[in-house]
Amino acid sequence: MVEVQLAEPSRGARLARLFPALVPTGSGLVRDLVAGLTLAAVTVPEQMATARLAGYAPQFGLLAFIAATLGFALFGASRVLTGGADSTITSIFAGSLAALAATGAAGVQQSGAMLALLVGAFVVAASLLRLGWVASLLSTPVLTGFLAGISVHIIVSQLPAVLGVPAGGGALFDQLAGLAGRLGALNPLTLVLGLGVMLVVLVGERWRPRWPWALVAVAAASLLVASLGLEPLGVATLGALPFGLPGPVVPAFGEVLDLLPLALIVALVVLIQTAVVANAFREPGRPAEIDRDYLGIGMGSLLSGLAGAFPVNASPPRTAVAASAGARSQLAALLAALLVLALLLAGGPLLGGIPVAALAGVLLFVALRILRVATMTRVLRAAPVEAGLILVTALAIIVLPIQTGVAIAIGISLLHSVYISASTRAVRLVRLPGSTVWWPPAAEVPGERVPGVLVVGFPAPLLFANAEIFRRGVMRLVADEAAPPRLVVLEASGIADVDFTAGAMLVELIGTLRQRGIAVALARLESARAARSVHRLGIAQALGEAAIFHSVEEAVRQLGSRSDAR
Repeated sequence: MVEVQLAEPSRGARLARLFPALVPTGSGLVRDLVAGLTLAAVTVPEQMATARLAGYAPQFGLLAFIAATLGFALFGASRVLTGGADSTITSIFAGSLAALAATGAAGVQQSGAMLALLVGAFVVAASLLRLGWVASLLSTPVLTGFLAGISVHIIVSQLPAVLGVPAGGGALFDQLAGLAGRLGALNPLTLVLGLGVMLVVLVGERWRPRWPWALVAVAAASLLVASLGLEPLGVATLGALPFGLPGPVVPAFGEVLDLLPLALIVALVVLIQTAVVANAFREPGRPAEIDRDYLGIGMGSLLSGLAGAFPVNASPPRTAVAASAGARSQLAALLAALLVLALLLAGGPLLGGIPVAALAGVLLFVALRILRVATMTRVLRAAPVEAGLILVTALAIIVLPIQTGVAIAIGISLLHSVYISASTRAVRLVRLPGSTVWWPPAAEVPGERVPGVLVVGFPAPLLFANAEIFRRGVMRLVADEAAPPRLVVLEASGIADVDFTAGAMLVELIGTLRQRGIAVALARLESARAARSVHRLGIAQALGEAAIFHSVEEAVRQLGSRSDAR
């Protein structure tokens, strides 16, 4: 007998299996170098601005980017996805961290580090438990409204820096009221700088999307302030930044219970955004590995927390920059992280000359970028009722505390899905002429009926929310027949699952129909999950295995003409 010996996988194959994100495709090394330089140029001003939004010194944004990049490069799957400080989640936790700091329990940095560890733990747990489906918790209209609300919060939080007036605290409307009272102290120079940076980035992104316009605008603003000596005229700069890396922070574990609800909400947003980015930038012919990407982002957040920074998230705009610049692996992001690290270690004096208003201008651009006007327009045209979800969600985020608004947004999305399921109705099916296809009746295609047979379809999972609606619908269709049917066939191709409540209803419905002398059959149960439920919940036993068919036509042929088929 010839013994076949399987070849050992090569070192490259083992590396690709362990660290898929680090292995470039094709001749991608040069492209990774170019993409890394481009990514670093885009990252520096954006991450510094986001750190200020979180209430941190700017260098912590750079540190968060380094931690996120290292974690994702080692544990993630996507070759182009990049993480770091993110304005969406920062807007959610910034106010809560400031409120905790005001109580004297801990500083913003200590609470933020603990929050990063908790968020990282939740996201890693979601990866291990394969909870990729969580990304579907927010529908497109609700997600659009959520981002619109976040956009308003970012804009309001940055107006004081752009106007050159002291920042106020409190809820969003309190901030606006305080800002209105301080408009007399407005500094025209900071206003011009902030709006100028925003306009340069906004117009530049449309003209040459691959250019690092944020870096260009911030550098130009810094040179302008330094050359014209604008600081004495009230144009604030970042000032002296400490050299080197901040030391790790030992979190106060007594705060864990206070931070848990906030960490859960932030983690949910991270899961949703990571899945969206991973799917949007997946390689052709290679499915996105969402659970593996969750692991990468979660580990990045853990590293960020251990380093004393704050939670990180997948970044749609920076991922788009990396992809458009030709990145072929996470080597591009690692190069960008090395460049950012060098700047963090030795570039304190250089960064200190950046005007605060310039970073605020970058954040104003970010706020406008996440405001999905095109999506709002499409939803309004295609589904006006769902456009109301955008408005309600945005108002919840704007009017209420952000974490409460996020919870309400998720609740609205779930209620919307339940409403869709609950509003589904049972429908009588007819046979298309000359075929064995059973279909809802249409005016343009007259259907055939089989005397004594009623075929009922239901294009939704059978759940507690629609079980009674389905039962009443079937009984109404039976009552509408000119003569009581001999056979009712439940066409189940659209039923993806059956829960306990619906299962009990079906068993009762089968018994009710049989008491009236009507046989019941089940056909086209195509979902494996629904099939398991049918057997587990006693529906198959109530029907009898002989009454379960692969097709409606088979059920009609075997039971429809039998007067004793009961």
